[in-house]
Order: sequence, then C-alpha cells, then structure tokens
Amino acid sequence: MGIDVSASIEIARPSGDVAAFAMEAENDPAWIGGISSARRLTPGPTAIGTQVERVAHFLGRRIEYVMEVAEIDPGRRIVLRSIKSPFPMQVTYTFLPVDAGSQASVRVEGGPEGFMLHADGLMSLAVRRNLRRDVARLKEICEASV
Repeated sequence: MGIDVSASIEIARPSGDVAAFAMEAENDPAWIGGISSARRLTPGPTAIGTQVERVAHFLGRRIEYVMEVAEIDPGRRIVLRSIKSPFPMQVTYTFLPVDAGSQASVRVEGGPEGFMLHADGLMSLAVRRNLRRDVARLKEICEASV
C-alpha cells in the first residue's frame, strides 16, 4: 500500500507569483511544515536536475533527504523525486490561474520503507493533515505580501 495524498487551496494572488515563491527551495521552511532547512545543492535557476537538500521532522523523527527536479513547467508545475531519502517519494506542486487568483495544489506519492513500513495508514493521515496546513500557510504568506 502506498501513499497518494493531495491538498489544494485558492489564493488571491496570480498563479505566477505563488509559483515563484513556492518553487524557490529557500522558501520551503517558511511554508512547508516540519522542514527546518532547505538548500539548493546545484547552482543556477531551478531546472530539471536541480537538487535540494531538506531537513525535516516527521512523526517524531529527523529526516534528511535530497529531492531532484524531474519535471518543470515554470510558473505552473514542478515535480520533485527523492534521490536520497528513507523512503521513495514524489511531490508535485501545481499552480493554476482561477478567477480568484490561483489554485495551489500539492500531491505526495510514495511508499514507506524500513521503520515506517507498518505505519502506512498513520503516515497517510499525517501527510494529509500536514499538506492542508502547508497550503493554508502558503495562502497566508502569499496573500499577506500583496
């Protein structure tokens, strides 16, 4: 059984502005709960192959992992895949224009391994709760900077 969880929210800002903020790795700790640090490992603008190292706390454990950009449509969508992680995962961020501004969506897919193998249901619930908080925090940050 794998994890496939998503959350969406409408934000009263243009989708390009929201995407620009959310796609910048250095902003991850500001809006993604549990991430205490994020740093780009590769130079240059965000593109396919860009790597980001994140340090997070999840279910009471410190997790260090590296994500790599697998797909990107600047200003609209980015797909990150884990290349160094306690379990394989893929995170997709999508930013679409809507009448009120934009719709931001986050989808996390993956499968627990090791110590988390037996916590699959618990992980899905925790990830869902965290994603809802993350998109709400993204909305708060983006709408406050108008």
